Amino acid sequence: MLGKLTEALVRGQEGHAVAGIAALIPAAGAVLLTIGAAGDTDWLIWVGGIVLAVGVVAANLAEHMGVDYGIFDRLTKLEGK
Repeated sequence: MLGKLTEALVRGQEGHAVAGIAALIPAAGAVLLTIGAAGDTDWLIWVGGIVLAVGVVAANLAEHMGVDYGIFDRLTKLEGK
């Protein structure tokens, strides 16, 4: 059952699993940033900010590659090119 669930998440027609999982990275960065700011911990603020920034870029890239590429492939096949 776990294998079927993993297969559905990774290779499902929807293609949103990669984008959803990638969205957890900036969320973790935001949590670290908040904890660092509340606790006045400079190094944790820096780490949280960097993880948040990199996570936002990674999530957008994962969404683009996971969702948009599939849509463009389908459109290309429908157009017969």
